[in-house]
Amino acid sequence: MTALLDQTDVETLDATAVNAATRRQPLYAPRKKIFPKAVSGSFRRFKWLVMLVTLGIYYLTPWLRWDRGPYAPDQAVLVDLANRRFYFFFIEIWPQEFFIVAGLLVMAGFGLFLVTSTVGRAWCGYTCPQTVWVDLFLAVERFFEGDRNARIRLDQAPMSARKLSLRVAKHATWLVIAVATGGAWIFYFADAPALVRDFATGEAAPVAYITVAVLTATTYVFGGLMREQVCTYMCPWPRIQAAMLDESSLTVTYNDWRGEPRSRHAKKAAAAGQPVGDCVDCNACVAVCPMGIDIREGQQLECITCALCIDACDSVMDKIGRERGLISYATLADYNANMAVATAGGATAIDPARVRANDGRLLPGLAHFHLKKLFRPRTFVYFAVWSLVGVGLLYALLTRDRLEVNVLHDRNPQYVLLSDGSIRNGYTVKLLNKIPEPRTLVVTLEGLEGATMSALGVEAEEGRSFSVAVEPDRLKTLKVYVRQPAEAIAGAGAAESFRFVVADKSSFETDSYVASFEAPESRR
Repeated sequence: MTALLDQTDVETLDATAVNAATRRQPLYAPRKKIFPKAVSGSFRRFKWLVMLVTLGIYYLTPWLRWDRGPYAPDQAVLVDLANRRFYFFFIEIWPQEFFIVAGLLVMAGFGLFLVTSTVGRAWCGYTCPQTVWVDLFLAVERFFEGDRNARIRLDQAPMSARKLSLRVAKHATWLVIAVATGGAWIFYFADAPALVRDFATGEAAPVAYITVAVLTATTYVFGGLMREQVCTYMCPWPRIQAAMLDESSLTVTYNDWRGEPRSRHAKKAAAAGQPVGDCVDCNACVAVCPMGIDIREGQQLECITCALCIDACDSVMDKIGRERGLISYATLADYNANMAVATAGGATAIDPARVRANDGRLLPGLAHFHLKKLFRPRTFVYFAVWSLVGVGLLYALLTRDRLEVNVLHDRNPQYVLLSDGSIRNGYTVKLLNKIPEPRTLVVTLEGLEGATMSALGVEAEEGRSFSVAVEPDRLKTLKVYVRQPAEAIAGAGAAESFRFVVADKSSFETDSYVASFEAPESRR
């Protein structure tokens, strides 16, 4: 076995896992502040990238334009509550198509199940809004107050002009971010440039100011003051995620089969013939954890699998000349297999010598994660359901009608006997034009022998059809009367069925509705 390198060049950090399961405080206890240490590494860089992308999407999306013609808004993403429309680039969703939004929510749910069962709480660690904004607020805090040790000293120091100025600058920046967060949200519900102008001049609707105030307060409190408490006490997902995990799910894991027994004086312990693991008990993993836990105590409800402890531990392993991965993404199955090697099948305590060859390297036969382990029945089921819902929504979008007709028969009276003996029925006909262009629609009567119709407000002679103009992206309501001569009624059934057919001659789109014509039984 290769000689162990001296551990004196590895900084030992004074860090305590104040939010660990073994030290968890009761709900009424005052919060102990957590001062996460800055760390660099692949996971930290990935988190910066995710933060940049997610915040960019959130803040910039309302300003993207999309040309829908002169009759529709040109904001790419818009929730138009006044006109009951949702615009998403080339997609427009009407209220009766809300099943599409419901389907997207179902997809999001199964997508979360798929991600969690595969790579644990990756959503929590990288893309959850609480995680993203806490990361942003922590970056601001470090900018003004310094890294972990500097912030601890500042927090313990008595109030001074310097401390006051730093705190004021930090909280003021937090408030600016919080206001921008609330402001960006309201831009999704109205034309962003116009709303900015109205908001600045005090002409915006009161609900806009209330919404910005509420979101400013929640962003500031959750992201700046409560931080990890939101994840620990308010979020339900930590309690649910256990049902999503199995022995093949990837989670951030301390591999104590190679780390124990831990020692800050490994060289002396090895010289004395004592077994020594790779962990030098430097507490680097604890110091960088934004949740204030010690990953070496095993899986915990508070862990959001942000993997910053992996970056911290890997840097320490580099310093002492050991392989990276003492803390790593691993599955429970692989962990148990390696633990069985280190403990001789559970017969003895952990002996790190059992997992290393004579040259000091880890044994090649140890279990390691492979991409193929992600492909198992559970993930296939989640992916299949997710894909099925997605394909169904895509089919619904591609085949949905952009022209619809709906008819409501008058209830009282159901029919009217005219002076010439003919019978007249009244109908409320609703023509729905679901494109942002004006249309001229032709309404035709099919069936009902000898019948004619007329529409109030439409300049057309009574007959079997008439044309009507419908505004872009609007619903046109008409009062239509259908009259059938007396000689055509005789011998017919109790109630005859016929169809209102609506057609757009320019696009060849049609739709129809089957209605019934009522007449007194004595005339049948």
